[in-house]
Amino acid sequence: MKAANLKVKDALEASGIEFEITMLPDAVRTARLAADALGCAVGQIANSLIFRNPENDAAVLVMCAGDRRVDLEKVRRQTGFELGKADAAFVRRQTGFAIGGVPPVAHARSPVTLLDNSLRRHDEIWAAAGTPESVFRMTPRQLQQITGGDWLDISAG
Repeated sequence: MKAANLKVKDALEASGIEFEITMLPDAVRTARLAADALGCAVGQIANSLIFRNPENDAAVLVMCAGDRRVDLEKVRRQTGFELGKADAAFVRRQTGFAIGGVPPVAHARSPVTLLDNSLRRHDEIWAAAGTPESVFRMTPRQLQQITGGDWLDISAG
C-alpha cells in the first residue's frame, strides 16, 4: 500500500466502520474502467469530484454515481454555490490527493460535501481509496456517515 492509501485507511478506521481497501492490478481513472475491474455496474462507482467555490476559494466535494453527471445549475439552485472547475494543482492542494484517486475522506482541508441521490439506488458502492488503483466498498449510508455530506438531487442522467 502507498502512503495515500494508508492515510485513507487511518481515516476509515477512525470512523468506526470496518472497511477494506482493494488494490486493483491497474489504475482505473474512469468509472467505466473501475466498474469493469470490479465486475459491478458503472452506477456503483462513487465518483469523488472536486469543484472550486470561487466565493471563498475552497473545495467542494461532490460524490456522484459513475453513470451520471453533476448538473452545476442544480447545485446552484439547491445550495447557492456557483461552482467552478478545479485544476489538478487545486485538487492536490485542497485534498492531498491526485485526480483519479481522490477519496471521500482524509482530505488535507475538509471540504463541504454534497452527495447525489443517484448513489442511493445501490446497496453497495465503491469509492477511490487515495490512488487510481485502489478502491473501497461501502453502503450509501456509510458514505454519508464518513463524509457528513448532504443528500441532494444534483445530477443529470
